[in-house]
Amino acid sequence: MPKGTRVAVALIACVLLASCVTQREPDAHGEAIGRITALDPAFGALVPAHARIEKIAEGFTWAEGPAWIANGDFLLFNDVPGNTMHRWSAREGASVFLKPSGYAGTDLDGLREAGANGLEAEPGGTVLLADSGSRLIARFDPVTKQRTTLAATYGGKRFNSPNDIARRSDGVVFFTDPPYGLKGIDESPLKEQPVNGVYRLDPDGSVHLIEGALKFPNGVALSPDERTLYVGNSDPDHPVWMAYTLDERGDVRDRRVFGDASDMIAAGASGAPDGLTVSRDGHLFASAPGGLLVMDANGKRLGLIETGARVSNATFGDDGRTLYLTSHTFVARVRVNAVGVGFEP
Repeated sequence: MPKGTRVAVALIACVLLASCVTQREPDAHGEAIGRITALDPAFGALVPAHARIEKIAEGFTWAEGPAWIANGDFLLFNDVPGNTMHRWSAREGASVFLKPSGYAGTDLDGLREAGANGLEAEPGGTVLLADSGSRLIARFDPVTKQRTTLAATYGGKRFNSPNDIARRSDGVVFFTDPPYGLKGIDESPLKEQPVNGVYRLDPDGSVHLIEGALKFPNGVALSPDERTLYVGNSDPDHPVWMAYTLDERGDVRDRRVFGDASDMIAAGASGAPDGLTVSRDGHLFASAPGGLLVMDANGKRLGLIETGARVSNATFGDDGRTLYLTSHTFVARVRVNAVGVGFEP
């Protein structure tokens, strides 16, 4: 086939698919973007000043929910409005992994985001999935691509649109349930829950509301010792990160504001507290206005990883020292000195 014909066919294919995902050459360095901004001298021990932020895939509507699959050496992430799960590896680049990733029906009138959102890799190779479009929590097998519903209701009412998820080592699961997946958000006629909650899902299948006072609970992560649950609240009027002290069962014994991004929003930075991940030594890498904010275990701001676009979430991958960031229409990575939870030092 002549070169011009091949180009034309490729362009037509992009139009038919509604969007083109740009896949860079495997193992090649992606485009250098953004900058590293230190706010405290301690930041350099976690993220080198010369660290290179590189774009590795682009062409998404809103990239979210990254999870590193260690037994396959690849990254899974979701384009939530596009209802598509993507796979990326250094050898093969980016590709569509599952479509639809969330809601598989035809009645889309009431849905704002039909796809799956947050992902959490499990030790056995399965993945926990916060399915925004189907409004449930599921377990997903990347090999068979089969999913099993774990929870879809609380108090006899459907969830709003589960957003992010974190798993404790004993199998207890924590997840957030804002109404972002519904058209009209809080005003959606499909919304059944009276609150936008943070929930605990026990191994026996029971669901427990542990926080109902946040307007838009979003990202969620556990501290390395699993005694503290962190939740980002993406409410522009109350943009905070909450810290919840947990007992052995997973009930909340204490709650406090861990960090407040009001000043960052007031300064004109774009974004809000969203997804977050935690390093082995207890540092938080949290989506914030302006980029990915790094804080110590006391909430002190140490530095900012800026991609030039809103960062929705992040996760550690490879040997535990590569930080993958979903950032609006693209995915980026940066090598750091910090090591993610679950990786060897």
